[in-house]
Amino acid sequence: MDQFTPQNEAEMLALGARLGGALEAGDTVALIGDLGAGKTTLARGLVQAVLPQEVVPSPTYTLVQAYDLPEFTLLHCDLYRLEHPDEAYEIGLIDAMGEDVCLIEWPDRLGPHLPQDAMIIDIKFEGDGRVVSLRGWGNRHV
Repeated sequence: MDQFTPQNEAEMLALGARLGGALEAGDTVALIGDLGAGKTTLARGLVQAVLPQEVVPSPTYTLVQAYDLPEFTLLHCDLYRLEHPDEAYEIGLIDAMGEDVCLIEWPDRLGPHLPQDAMIIDIKFEGDGRVVSLRGWGNRHV
């Protein structure tokens, strides 16, 4: 398991950019962390790694923000407001996983629908900074 310790927003964005460079079509990335841990900031860095000029809003109210790339569609999902795992079918997320890149905040809301091979990013508070742990990234260079 790889660990990183970003101390501020700029370092979290930079880490996201590094991770974004390792993404491939079909990847599902589960972003785990408490409110305010930096999930959306990290996701913003991931998206901007492949779309540098893109303004990346939080998908809290839209649930899904889609970005079309030549190789795949990148979906940034915030599932905080999902009340039942099957609602992921209604927003098209289940069909997209395995084909597109899916960045998923609050992946616990997916219940059994989260793929077993999802790449995990777990963000925890530590002092004034964060500890970011990666699992399931295999030999990807980050």
